[in-house]
Amino acid sequence: MKIIKNLNKVLDLISNMGVRYILFRLFYIIKTKCGYQKKIFPINPKSKTFTSLKNWKKNLPPFFFNGKNIVGLKKNPSKIIKNNYNDIINGTYIFFNKKKINLGKKYDWVTNPINNFKYDIRKHWSEINELSKTSGDIKYVWEKARFVYLYDIIRYDYHFEKDQSEFVFNQIENFIDLNPINQGPNYICSQEISLRILNWTFALYYYKDSQKLNDKLFCKIINSIYWQIHHVYNNINFSRVSVRNNHAITETLLLYLSFKLYPFFPNVKRWSKKGKFWFEKEIEYQIYPDGTFLQFSMNYHRVVIQLLTWGIQLSKLNNDNFKKIVYERAQKSLKFLDTCLDTLNGELPNYGSNDGALFFKFTDDDFRNYRSQLDDLRAVLEGYTYYSSISPYWYGAKFKNKKPIEIPEINKFMNSGYFILQDGNTKTFIRCGSYKDRPYQSDNLHLDIWVNGENILRDNGTYKYNTDNNYIKYFNGTSAHNTVSINKKDQMKKGKRFIWYYWIKDAKGKLYKSKNKFVFFGKIKAYKHVDKNIYHHRKVTKFFGKDEWLINDKIEGFNKMTLYQYWHFSHKIKDKIIITCKDSNNNFVSPLLEEKWYSSYYGIKEPSLRMTFKSETNKLNTKIIYNK
Repeated sequence: MKIIKNLNKVLDLISNMGVRYILFRLFYIIKTKCGYQKKIFPINPKSKTFTSLKNWKKNLPPFFFNGKNIVGLKKNPSKIIKNNYNDIINGTYIFFNKKKINLGKKYDWVTNPINNFKYDIRKHWSEINELSKTSGDIKYVWEKARFVYLYDIIRYDYHFEKDQSEFVFNQIENFIDLNPINQGPNYICSQEISLRILNWTFALYYYKDSQKLNDKLFCKIINSIYWQIHHVYNNINFSRVSVRNNHAITETLLLYLSFKLYPFFPNVKRWSKKGKFWFEKEIEYQIYPDGTFLQFSMNYHRVVIQLLTWGIQLSKLNNDNFKKIVYERAQKSLKFLDTCLDTLNGELPNYGSNDGALFFKFTDDDFRNYRSQLDDLRAVLEGYTYYSSISPYWYGAKFKNKKPIEIPEINKFMNSGYFILQDGNTKTFIRCGSYKDRPYQSDNLHLDIWVNGENILRDNGTYKYNTDNNYIKYFNGTSAHNTVSINKKDQMKKGKRFIWYYWIKDAKGKLYKSKNKFVFFGKIKAYKHVDKNIYHHRKVTKFFGKDEWLINDKIEGFNKMTLYQYWHFSHKIKDKIIITCKDSNNNFVSPLLEEKWYSSYYGIKEPSLRMTFKSETNKLNTKIIYNK
């Protein structure tokens, strides 16, 4: 019986991911174990000189700005900028755009600050196990090594007019010295490498006239950049075939920009040509025609927004352009995210995987505020902003402010199955979608509700990718979302790491206006690992101008079941929200109120409340009233 179940899972995986994916993963593992990666990615290769600092400055390719001249950006020496700067120079860094951790002034770049596990820097990157329980979450090592914190330093430099080039170049040189090419954990992930190069490039252009940047140091940095781009190019198929998400977009963008930024590298014209072709393909594939994104994640969609901003603006400055589809998908992305955005606080639902990524941060805004990043792309794409953002100046954008377009009451994004209802300052967000690409969380028919800028019913977030299995199962699973579970099972069967079996491929939804109310109908075929023909029907009714919702859930096709209907909210609204429920016999169901976890930022979990209604019948009819 177990053999049959395992065989069914394997067949399901092949059906979902495709033969190409399976074969690529298999051969990639074989090549790694046979030492092939060590030949393609040599350890600490001999240094090369590609150009001089003088020649580079003389033939400087176009960039967002020219040195420290950020056209149009007024000086604003804020307290937040100063505090972040003081923390960084004293060894304290912001992890995942929220939590501050003191690494000290002599951090070695390979020690996990959470458990003090130290990776072996002598090992080739292909020999390092990034998922071991002993090492913990490798993202805690990668976070500083992507050099996002340089933007805090550069912003301090600009607004306080105090040169920080010595500190910045010391940081870059220290990384180069302590992380020989292709050795240690910081060369495992090509996306991390790509981000590091983009961020170093930003710093090089900003500090191009610094006296601290001499020819010896410049050549040392350029040599490291060359070999890191070399690594990305030669490992690009891992992201394009095996991962195929924002990683592939990041890496192909770097390859496209490599010739624009470093035309003196050998082979770089070929890298750039292929990178552009791949980037265009990834944008077309990963951003669906309605502007939704294949990772089903608000924050990962913002990652793509930022990458599009870099790509579109630098192509424009270099008198180049992409295929029409790139601009169309960029515009559609903005429309989708603008629709999901809460206009009162700039936040989006905490929906989908969230690893705390915000690559290029140019404001004092909180990580959960998406306004400026959307405006950055809007400025370079359309020439205007909605939220009076100043961050587009860092991209060299010329723009005007424009009043935001009002969000329609009824919004449907059918490619991914998002249904958004806007009733005044109340937003109702529902997901009802089938998967043609890999799902990341088991959260279909999840319901998010926002009232006057407050997320009263919410997604509990992600927490960590490598942590205790109970946390992974909870945050990724059905029970951490505002939907229904059968017998406490997930809608799909969880596999290892990011794998789900038995994807939901049959999902239908509709949203419409009727007399004094809005109505959503959704239906999914789920729980294939429990039984073959189980359907979850959900009807959501929202009354005009009232903070009142009716939710009708019905399970069809399975009798031996107990229904669990979950609702998640914060402690502070406990006395404001009233939730009552009846079963199919019209009997009131007593709620179970439990202490659970909520993670608005990666690596952080805080106490939260979950209300559960349990029933042996196949229907639950629930009323939700919010008292402001």
